[in-house]
Amino acid sequence: MISLPRDRMNQLVKRFDMLEARMAAGPDADAYVKLASEYSELQDIATRVRELFKAEAEFSDLEAMLADKGTDAEMRALAEADLPGVEERIDDLKRDIQILLLPKDAADNKNAILEIRAGTGGDEAALFAGDLFRMYERYVADHGWRMEVVSASEGDAGGYKEIIASVSGKGVFARLKFESGVHRVQRVPATEASGRIHTSAATVAVLPEAEEVDIEIRAEDIRIDTMRASGSGGQHVNTTDSAVRITHLPTGIMVVQAEKSQHQNRARAMQILRARLFDMERSRADEERSESRKLQVGSGDRSERIRTYNFPQGRVTDHRINLTLYKLDRVMMGELDELIDALITDHQSKLLAAESA
Repeated sequence: MISLPRDRMNQLVKRFDMLEARMAAGPDADAYVKLASEYSELQDIATRVRELFKAEAEFSDLEAMLADKGTDAEMRALAEADLPGVEERIDDLKRDIQILLLPKDAADNKNAILEIRAGTGGDEAALFAGDLFRMYERYVADHGWRMEVVSASEGDAGGYKEIIASVSGKGVFARLKFESGVHRVQRVPATEASGRIHTSAATVAVLPEAEEVDIEIRAEDIRIDTMRASGSGGQHVNTTDSAVRITHLPTGIMVVQAEKSQHQNRARAMQILRARLFDMERSRADEERSESRKLQVGSGDRSERIRTYNFPQGRVTDHRINLTLYKLDRVMMGELDELIDALITDHQSKLLAAESA
């Protein structure tokens, strides 16, 4: 039997009702935005709590009907038939609420910075990095999110040595954060004449996009250098000092942007630097909370091999949860929800086990 904090549920519903009333009263624009944000956060759990209270009242009425000796045979039969279904609905709602009451990752609602880098495997690794990028690009499009390439370094035979993109939309980081790690591919490269299967790898990092309020970067802690951008040729190459390199002196983190606009390069380099510093702070906090660290799906270490894409067998295996799907073609087309949902469910199960321990 799942036990839920009744007082907390009542408080959540009261708070939701208050927000609803204040929004209906027509506050000013700034106040409305804040109210709407909290309203959106509470809407799911308030709806389920109300449904739970309604189902529990229905269950009590049915029990009372069965306990009443004056209830006629037909009504008693109907009550006995309805009771198991109502009880099952109560259990389902309690499970949903229990998950919604779990501690939230404060970064879950943030946008994300997606970084993909070719690892071992030379040209084939760069081609695989390109395949991964297109996989995420399709996944982003299917969810109605927006992706913008921040910087890219193409491989000699195609694909990418490195590509960085920003992804914006509702719940982006919550869905993508478990993608960080080493992705391994097993397939016959197009350049392989003998038909031998090669193993290559690419590293994926998903960072929560940080705002200025999330992480402070002092002017004295960074060094900004401008350089001449190199490119594929043409009249504009090496004519202006457009490339920007920002070095964060305390940590040694370095970000380089080399698009045409120096102003845009600086803004994007700061965006990536802020995300990396914010991610570093989050990782440090996770390590300090050792118990919380154990609950993460995988270790969170980007050197950890998390997934293998085996093309000859048409399978993809996520090693953290021992899940294998024989639908590699669909996964590469961006159908990642089955994998991501399983990872989230596993993470929630561990959190629930820790809460009840």
